[in-house]
Amino acid sequence: MRVLVLALTLALPSAGQQHEEEAQRIMSTTPVIDGHNDLPWQLLLRFNNQLRLPQANLTLLNDTHTNIPKLRRGHVGGQFWSVYVPCETQNKDAVRRTLEQIDVVHRMCELYPEAFACVTDSAGIREAFQNKKVASLIGVEGGHSIDSSLGVLRTFYRLGVRYMTLTHSCNTPWADNWLVDTKEEVPVHHGLSPFGKTVLAEMNRLGMIVDLAHVSVETMRATTGSLVMVNFYNAYVTCADTATLSDVADHMDHIKKVAGAQSVGFGGDYDGVSGLPTGLEDVSTYPALVAELLKRNWTEQDVRAALAENLLRVFSKVEEVKKTLQGTAAHETPIDFKELEGPCRTSYGYPNGTGTARLPPAALVLALALFLSLLF
Repeated sequence: MRVLVLALTLALPSAGQQHEEEAQRIMSTTPVIDGHNDLPWQLLLRFNNQLRLPQANLTLLNDTHTNIPKLRRGHVGGQFWSVYVPCETQNKDAVRRTLEQIDVVHRMCELYPEAFACVTDSAGIREAFQNKKVASLIGVEGGHSIDSSLGVLRTFYRLGVRYMTLTHSCNTPWADNWLVDTKEEVPVHHGLSPFGKTVLAEMNRLGMIVDLAHVSVETMRATTGSLVMVNFYNAYVTCADTATLSDVADHMDHIKKVAGAQSVGFGGDYDGVSGLPTGLEDVSTYPALVAELLKRNWTEQDVRAALAENLLRVFSKVEEVKKTLQGTAAHETPIDFKELEGPCRTSYGYPNGTGTARLPPAALVLALALFLSLLF
């Protein structure tokens, strides 16, 4: 009898195994939507965006955090691909470089239609879930990418961009970045300039999510209704060179305690960081993190919310705001020319390189007045 009891005991799954199986079950119907992945940046650095090179094959590529088999093992059902360009492109070729990265995401969908579906709304994400594809969305990482142009912002939206990070690790002419909260920089705009507020208003009108990563505290306070998509970079998780999966779960626990389960999301930053926690080495490891949350008594509802439902709720809300603003004219007032930087700018449309609107020269106004006086 003792032997039989022992055999039955050994046959029972361990608690850890039960959590892993539960994670797989949940993620089979609610896959993770991750808010940030820098694979397009790796494709630029490694292959200069030549996606048809044999070594760039996303099914076989194995020295990155992300490839198609890893995405499938990780139950990644939605991904905001970052179209990142560094701050050093500001006032230079930021717009061109960003357009090239947007093109890379579209070509990923074209080259691997069995794996990726480029989508632009919450309904598209749900459809991709049903079709077992990775809903592929585009996020611009840094407001310097629009070169302080509302026209560029609108063009990016038409090309599929659905969020923009207001700053990276540099100020734009209209928003302060996180370094102003350190001793390295001083505030310039104290959050958003008047033009920066116009950028946000236009993003609301378009239906583009506002991303607050990398911005200053004052800039954050200019927005509401945020979702925290937890980054896995070691330096952010533990302020050290090393971290563990458990440390990341600690952050998620804290956010859940402070703001509620409805405010938690995933934003791994894979292929954009140099150090990742033990246990979260690549995109295939999301189920392990979900299993850890279940171990910590997160309910299935809490887990599904963090995996996808919170992001879908926020995205749907952004889409609702867009609907309420339908018929509202596009914001047209450009940034003051004097607020722009860089020596290689033209000033077409600005009077003598200053101000916000092109006005007729004084001589032309006088001539027109004289002409009208002769007529009447």
